Amino acid sequence: MKKTKKSTPAKKTSPKEASKAKIPAQHYWMLSTVVLAILLLVVSFTSCGGLTGAATISADEAGQKVLEFAKAQGAEAEFVSASDDGSLYEIVLSIDGQEIPVYVTKDGKTLVPQPIPLDAEPETAPAEETPAPANIPQSNKPIVEAFVMSHCPYGTQIEKGLIPVVEVLGDKIDFELKFVYYAMHPSAGEVEEQLNQYCIQKNEKDKFNDYLICFLTAGDGAGCIDETGINKATLSACVDATDKAFNVIANLEDTSSWLSGKFPKFDIHKAENEKYQIGGSPTLIINGVKAQAGRDSISLLNAICGAFNVAPEECNTEFEAVSPTPGFGWSTTETANNDAACGV
Repeated sequence: MKKTKKSTPAKKTSPKEASKAKIPAQHYWMLSTVVLAILLLVVSFTSCGGLTGAATISADEAGQKVLEFAKAQGAEAEFVSASDDGSLYEIVLSIDGQEIPVYVTKDGKTLVPQPIPLDAEPETAPAEETPAPANIPQSNKPIVEAFVMSHCPYGTQIEKGLIPVVEVLGDKIDFELKFVYYAMHPSAGEVEEQLNQYCIQKNEKDKFNDYLICFLTAGDGAGCIDETGINKATLSACVDATDKAFNVIANLEDTSSWLSGKFPKFDIHKAENEKYQIGGSPTLIINGVKAQAGRDSISLLNAICGAFNVAPEECNTEFEAVSPTPGFGWSTTETANNDAACGV
């Protein structure tokens, strides 16, 4: 197989055109997370008395204090919700369209990093991912499975890298997008969106890539169904049948069944999750083994093409030597970030 060449940055075109997809976006989830991480560090080291039994304020009051502090540090944040999480309040802020939970003591004085329950049952945690074998088995038609969560910023990142590769290789590979067995972003509509994506891929596969390209731009599933001409009657029937078969909405509504008490189960691809010991989003499987590859199109093309017995000419396709940024939008970066993932 000829090595795929890294090209110099090329003229930017539509993601539908041979995969040099670069649609501008504004701010990204990663930047927002860094901002909040800084906020947590600042407050942790400058506040005191938060755990000393000072007067308790309401959850909404605490939420407003967190929001005001975030804005004072330059974050473009919006208040989403506040709830009692036992010894702390859980405050959810929206930054650049992504909902991010933070925790604050009940006197509203001290932010706390993600709390770790000491009495958690160890067997409830997903199995840890094992390193991929050095060599991916070869075949005439590689089977490629990408496990993601629809609203995980790192899942969307690998999808943006994969779509151009899938379009170039076409029917020379057997590709399927699959979903992790739990959802970490239910308040963003992740469960419902994954049901839709499963059914669109199943019933209108010829439109699925176009739908994903649209959805990955701004996360507007309903608008993308209209834009790509998805048959709504067929979609609705499939969603209803799939929901009944896998108890998707029942699991969403039954919070007592949620993984670690926080994340609804999503069992459509439960068997595959168990087979491959999927722990989080994204996880790439090629010919039945976990593949360690970058999330840019060059790295993904090379990883998949290495699984052919005889690589096709399409494996010589040149892509721009950049990596998609996490989250929605088609911005790119020359600095790859291939370690971050959504998982517990």
